[in-house]
Amino acid sequence: MKSEKSGLVALLLLLFVGFLAAHRFYVGKFGTAILFILTAGGLGIWAIIDLIFIITGKFTDDKGAVLELK
Repeated sequence: MKSEKSGLVALLLLLFVGFLAAHRFYVGKFGTAILFILTAGGLGIWAIIDLIFIITGKFTDDKGAVLELK
């Protein structure tokens, strides 16, 4: 299933305001967004994993739908 959210927007949010977990708030993952902020993106590891998932097309929204990088 494809998400209505844009993978490109999520990628840009991660790159420019990733420290605020904007990409996770954008896709509706509010719980993990707060954890992301509190742990500084898992000390950066979580941010790198999110970056890889967005680029490879495996990042999902809160409903489990995949974001397309377009």
